[in-house]
Amino acid sequence: MKTRALFATTAEHTLVGELSLTALRIFFGIAMAFAHGRGKFPPSEQFAAGVTNLGFPAPEMFAWLAGTSEFIGGLFLALGFLTRPSAFLVAITMAVAAFGRHATDPFKVKELALVYLFVALIFAVRGAGKFSVDRFLSRS
Repeated sequence: MKTRALFATTAEHTLVGELSLTALRIFFGIAMAFAHGRGKFPPSEQFAAGVTNLGFPAPEMFAWLAGTSEFIGGLFLALGFLTRPSAFLVAITMAVAAFGRHATDPFKVKELALVYLFVALIFAVRGAGKFSVDRFLSRS
């Protein structure tokens, strides 16, 4: 039962549906890992200072958590491995980015964080899909 919560996925009814969501998951994960997470893993002093400015206690720890979420979580999403927990952690990180770091910025600036947030929420709810490591592990 515990593995079902980690590896279960919502099946699409068509091959085109599965392939399109797989393509989105892979692109999303790679983009998150390399366009956003790689520069924060390990976190720089500048990034940790930004986390400090958000008012987080233990800013170095939270900087590590954010960088790990974006880089390792992005890689896991691309593979479809531990998709739901990875997507959930990415969603939390993107919510902090959109509503914390970019809270007073115009929509145009926070838009990317919001897009990442909502795509992550979709994968947190639906899982990785048929073409994923999660699917393979859930069948084993």
